[in-house]
Amino acid sequence: MKQQSTLSKASKLLALALCLALAVPSLFACANNASTDAASASQSSLATVDAAAQSHAADYLANRVAEFDRTLYVYKDFSDGANNFTQRAWMGSSTENIPQMDEAAPGYSGVSGISAELDFSEHSWGGFLLTNGVLKTGSTDPQVDFGTVDAGLDLTGAQSLSFYAKGETGGERVEFFMGALGWENMVPLAPYPDSCGKVSLGIVELSAQWQRYTIDLAGKDLTRANSGFCWVASHEYNLGRGAIRFALDDIRYEFAEDRLGSVFLQSYASAAPGSEQAIINGFAYLYDNAAAAIALSRAGYHERAQQIADAIVYAVDHDRSYTDGRLRNAYACGDPRSFSGWLSARGEEFARLPGFYDRDQQAWYEDYYAVSTSTGNLAWALLALCEVYEQAPQRSEYLQSAQRIADCVLTLRDQKGGFVGGYEGWEGSEIRLTYKSTEHNIDLIAAFSKLAVLSGESFAQYAEASAWAREFVLSMYDASKACFYTGTGDDGVTINKEVLPLDSNTWAILALGDSFSDGQAVLSFIEQNMRTEGGYDFNTDRDGAWMEGTAQVALAYRQIGDEQNYASVLQRLESYALPDGSITAANHDGLTTGFMVSGTDIPWVYDRRIHVGATAWFALAQLGENPFV
Repeated sequence: MKQQSTLSKASKLLALALCLALAVPSLFACANNASTDAASASQSSLATVDAAAQSHAADYLANRVAEFDRTLYVYKDFSDGANNFTQRAWMGSSTENIPQMDEAAPGYSGVSGISAELDFSEHSWGGFLLTNGVLKTGSTDPQVDFGTVDAGLDLTGAQSLSFYAKGETGGERVEFFMGALGWENMVPLAPYPDSCGKVSLGIVELSAQWQRYTIDLAGKDLTRANSGFCWVASHEYNLGRGAIRFALDDIRYEFAEDRLGSVFLQSYASAAPGSEQAIINGFAYLYDNAAAAIALSRAGYHERAQQIADAIVYAVDHDRSYTDGRLRNAYACGDPRSFSGWLSARGEEFARLPGFYDRDQQAWYEDYYAVSTSTGNLAWALLALCEVYEQAPQRSEYLQSAQRIADCVLTLRDQKGGFVGGYEGWEGSEIRLTYKSTEHNIDLIAAFSKLAVLSGESFAQYAEASAWAREFVLSMYDASKACFYTGTGDDGVTINKEVLPLDSNTWAILALGDSFSDGQAVLSFIEQNMRTEGGYDFNTDRDGAWMEGTAQVALAYRQIGDEQNYASVLQRLESYALPDGSITAANHDGLTTGFMVSGTDIPWVYDRRIHVGATAWFALAQLGENPFV
């Protein structure tokens, strides 16, 4: 259970207005839903699976990672983290009344597309360049650049640029091309122009139906691409029309070879632009990705697990502000690296953080929880890196990054017992949390224990930290009720008994293992207080089934040796599985947790929406694997 923001429109100014000064990402850079079209277009073969047990949920996660092997998106969906070339540059006969492209319009695939238009009474010709741009050191506002800075993307190996397009009525004539930024009359003039001149389809006459178009890039020098996609139209080629309107979608570069780069998976399937659920479309929660890496590793998808682990390592090494080993609660999905030429306040490349673009305010916002650091999320990143390191013993960076994270967690030790909750807020105004979470400390029992085994000379401090977390967790156990409380209040002492979360109890069984003899009693408490018709609820109000938690119950039964109930709960989960192997966060929208979204007075809820975290736990349940051991 890791708190994840689902903010209402009204909450933006309440919880997020403070972020604008630190809004480093582009107005158009965020998200990545697993589109069926994109998955089917991928030519990548999955890494060999060498585990005997199989899991359709793990296959789904592996396919999500594989989506990036041979594809680099210019536009996937509105404000999508997989998008590149996020800055827009107008070119035309006039700079007055420049038309706006609607990048949240209905599209061919996914949840959105681009709607473009050109009024010939205003412009005899015109169009837009979709460019990389730059973010200069100390700036929070990315700018279009026309080749004055060496900031283009290296697209070497791309064989084609493909996209979908259609006209409003059909017959609209438009030219589509890439390259030529910094060129004039077929001659490169800027200090750092595109490495190739214009590569064009020529004038295309559009149909009223979606059609796929492909620009052949074979043999082109793509070592520096500043302009990723361009369109231009003129009245000369559209005689008899006062204006043209057309749509674009799924603009992508396609590569011949797998690139196997670092990847953060988008946590939730994309929701329609403008909906409250769309606010977190581009968010790759650290916990979800750590759980996915562990599930992939246990399923034998070791290369796929490494791609997520590589993203975690990059994030540890390239925070835009911190150098103490901390991680943020969420990142932009896709490749975590900042765009070429985009620099942090320290003048360095950085791990991209998520956010959302408010079209009404015409502003980019970051999320209070996403930029913060939760101790439990750090613990899960530790678990994931240790897991992947064990499968890739030659990759020492996984262990080194795990130790950096662990050393950050050690600074959160509370002398009253256990570890406090982490840090909240933006750089320069962050606060150290003083409450202690049972669930966080459960995570640390396992994370520190695993790290102790792998760390050799550092064994003692990590083993002692595991024992310190364990002592706190056991102090939260009420033997008379056979349940674990959620943790303490802000004083670090008073036990919080207002909400009884499922995972504080299931995870305790899994992490404490055979040393905890009351597992059956705790599961009886869960059955009496959290079981619903569809599965198991997050808390005791029994208003629906929380899929992630239901998978945890299945594994808790297996941990105590009750194979019959393990199989029964797993069968219930299987009934919710989607054909691609994924599963939703809850069995209906608005499943309550009893908690508020961090930094707001908004109830924290789960929706019936495909969720990587739930799918990762589903995979672990299918495999019968306890991630804590």
